[in-house]
Parts: sequence; C-alpha cells; structure tokens
Amino acid sequence: MISVDEAIGRLLASSSCLAGGETVALRHSRGRILAEELVSPLDVPPADNSAMDGYALRHGDWHGPQSPLSIGQRITAGSPPAALQPGTAARIFTGAETPAGADTVVMQERCAEADGQVLVSELPREGANIRRRGQDVRQGQVVLHAGQRLKPQDVGLAASLGLAEVPVRRRLRVAVLSTGNELVDPGQPAGPGQIYNSNRFMLNAQLEAWGFDVIDLGVARDTFAAVESAMREAAEAADVIVTTGGVSVGEEDHVKAVVDRLGALDLWRIAVKPGKPFAFGRVGDTPFLGLPGNPVSVFVTLLVVSRPFLFACQGISQTGVRSVSGKALFFKKASWREEYIRVRSTPDGLVPYENQSSGALFSTCWADGFVRQPTDEEIRHGQTVAYLPFSVYA
Repeated sequence: MISVDEAIGRLLASSSCLAGGETVALRHSRGRILAEELVSPLDVPPADNSAMDGYALRHGDWHGPQSPLSIGQRITAGSPPAALQPGTAARIFTGAETPAGADTVVMQERCAEADGQVLVSELPREGANIRRRGQDVRQGQVVLHAGQRLKPQDVGLAASLGLAEVPVRRRLRVAVLSTGNELVDPGQPAGPGQIYNSNRFMLNAQLEAWGFDVIDLGVARDTFAAVESAMREAAEAADVIVTTGGVSVGEEDHVKAVVDRLGALDLWRIAVKPGKPFAFGRVGDTPFLGLPGNPVSVFVTLLVVSRPFLFACQGISQTGVRSVSGKALFFKKASWREEYIRVRSTPDGLVPYENQSSGALFSTCWADGFVRQPTDEEIRHGQTVAYLPFSVYA
C-alpha cells in the first residue's frame, strides 16, 4: 500500500494532456483552459491619456496662480487631439488622449475658467495625472500563460487587447460509471436493501464544476459481463474513465478484474483514510480511476488524488493545492494511514464533525475543509495543523 503523495506522483508521471485545442469566442471563454500563451499585439493604453477631468498644459508655461492660460481646445474621450500650442491649455476629460506638447494634467478642482482662459491655483509635479502609453501592458508582452484557467479578469484583459477569440483546450471527456446492485436513482422507489446513488450525482456535479464534459453511463450491475460492457463503452467514448465501487476484493467486485482483462492495473490501494480501495490503470489506452464505493471515500479520493491527474489531462498547469495553518480543537491519535478529517473553521479554531465515518456524506456539507493528518502523527488539542479549505479544490 502506497502513500498519498506517492500515488499522486505516480498518476502525474503517467499523465499527459488529452484535450486538443480549439478556438472559442471571448464571450464564452470564462473557465476554459488557455492552450497557448497570449502575447499582447499592442500597448495598453495605446496612447498617453488623462487620469481625470481637468486641464492639460506644458509644465513650463505656468507662471503662477495669477497668470491665465488661453484654452486652445476641448478634448473628450474618443476624440483625437490637436497638438498643444505654446502658452495654452486644453480642457480635457478622463480617458481622453493628451495632446502632443502637454506634459501635465491639472485637476479641475485647482482651476478656474472664465472668458476662454483658465487660472491654475496650484501646479502639480510634471507628468502628474497622465496615464502613459503601455503603462499597463506593453506590445509583445506575455500576459496570460498556457495551462491557466481563464478568470473573469483574464477575459477582460484579453478584451483590452482587442482579442475576439482565444485558443483554449477542448473540454476533457470524463465517463462516469457507478457499480452496484443496491443503487437506485433519486425519484425511483428504493426497495429493501437498496440505497440512492449519491456518488453518481456528486461526481457528475464536481466534474462539471471543474469544466469537464461528463459522459454519464449510469449504473452497471454486479456482474462481470455488465461491468465489462460498460467499461468498453466508456473507453471508446471518453478521455478518462471514473468508476465508483467494485474495486475491492469481494466476490461481487468486478471492476478490478475487468480492468485486468481489458488493460492494466497500475496502482491499487492507498494508505489514506477514508478511501483506501482506490485503483488506477488503463482500459485499452484510456486512463481509468477506480474510486471506492462509500460516498466520503469518493469525495476524498476525487479531490485529493484524482483531481491532480484529471487537471493534468485537461492541460491545466497548476494541479496542486496549498494548505493553510489552523488550530485543532480536538485530539486525534496517530494512524498508519494519512487521514483527511472533516472540520469546520470557527473563530477559535477547527472543529471536527462528530461522525468521521466514510458513509457520513452529510459531514462533507457541514464541514468547510479537511485537516490533513500525516501518517503516524497524533494531533493534540491546540496544535497547529494543515487545513485544506474545500475552496482550494475549485
């Protein structure tokens, strides 16, 4: 049985970007993964412009608060200015291009205009209130990097460069397959011995939140033939296969055996709690992630172990997460497995959910993160621990 870090390392070592490139309209690019670096084709701003409403002038033309300057022109945003004539000022508005010859803008609160002239009561330093050409972005500058997920501000930046389209990665196709005779979909009557299939809906929701295209293959019943048929279909349709259940060694657990027949199993079982029966391999040439059956085990192995691999397959450059420090308001004895404890952050510290069972799915809704307990280390009340808010897995 291998450690969590070793498992993630082995998955990443065998990963490659499986999503090809495509071009999308900028309007629809938020959340997509950039396929190429974006290089600015222009300076931003494209010309010197005024940072406020006021008067543009040549610093050396001002001779004191009693010496007026003639107003030679009025410049609004979007209108091209004429060159500033010596000894004159230009009425200018925020965002308007400053005229050639002007080196300073005086805010209007320090000016008094009358009869086509302006008196400047106080002169700021030379160059004040002018936003210089290229002060935000220079032509030829790399502004966004391949592999990053486009945030709203990234979309805005691309728009400021005049880009109507951007190159992105095609959405990764992930096939989701549940296994188990006991599973019933919500909305259907659950008979004796049956439970509702929470894993299917939790997995679909999380994978879609990460921006993947989900191929929902429903439930395969607990027979070798049913699982094999579903896995063949998944391998043909998807870039990656994710299953839940059936990866243990019980007589009704067929996923592991099917993968052995159709491809290869490269990893099985991780020293993690919850989530030990985790498998990784290939069905034909299609990568396969076999998650456990208990819902919290699915939640933990999906976020902690599967996410880095899936992100790498999507072409995302940043696959890791960073913990923050928190104070444990509990005691937890050491374990031979790395444990992910569901906790809620409070002003006083981190409080664990009372039931840490791998079947207690409500705990993942009550909690707002994990405390990561390393192997063979106890947690003492008041100790500083590694806290992983669920938000870091977005």
